[in-house]
Amino acid sequence: MLLVIDVGNTQTVLGLYVGEQLVKRFRIQTDVRRTSDETGVLLLSLFDHGGVDAAVTGAIVSCVVPDTLRNLLATCRDFFDVEPLVVGPGIRTGMPILADNPREVGADRIVNAVAAFERVGGSCIVVDFGTATTFDCISAKGQYLGGVIAPGYQISAEALFSRTSKLPRVEVERPRKVIGKNTVHSMQSGLFYGYVSLVDGMVERIRAELGSEARVLATGGLASVLAEASTTIEEVCDDLTLDGLQLLFSRGQ
Repeated sequence: MLLVIDVGNTQTVLGLYVGEQLVKRFRIQTDVRRTSDETGVLLLSLFDHGGVDAAVTGAIVSCVVPDTLRNLLATCRDFFDVEPLVVGPGIRTGMPILADNPREVGADRIVNAVAAFERVGGSCIVVDFGTATTFDCISAKGQYLGGVIAPGYQISAEALFSRTSKLPRVEVERPRKVIGKNTVHSMQSGLFYGYVSLVDGMVERIRAELGSEARVLATGGLASVLAEASTTIEEVCDDLTLDGLQLLFSRGQ
């Protein structure tokens, strides 16, 4: 059984694969203070609760929070007796990285790009709704061309609340109308439709620059919610990053 781990700034997503089949997915909070032993006990508890065997025979990690990586690698070694593959410079991706400095590109973005090209087989754009929202562009030849980084939805919502005196925190919800009749609905409209407009506007600009009607895939926590109102997102792939990790592990072998 393969353990894949995607460490994000806010949450860490884990998946267990048998061959190419994802059999279980877990989501925990990313915490730089958690020790390797605490992480190991937590994972064993999650596996037990999920009714899955803890017989891990391989592991691969994508991490954008360096302070957590060392303990996570120790967890894999001490609790599962495997040496994890880490997504980074030197790993076999099968995808040329055409960024000015490939080392600067987040591991999760490369993983998403590899998975998206494998799925689409042509030019595509991956929109990942994480702590930051990223747009990653892949050419028809399977080259990583670069991308865009924008403030995430929750960051925008929190900034609106924390930097104003009278505006409340609001739930992520699609208002029935764009024009709000009260403060809460007005804020929800600005956040929801404003963010959807950001996504659709960026995609159209990227397509114009690429000179092609690139396919658009979305992933991340709010992908399914925002995709309902988007005119450019064609498919929501909740497990895109996990599938990409599984694919990279296979190539690394």
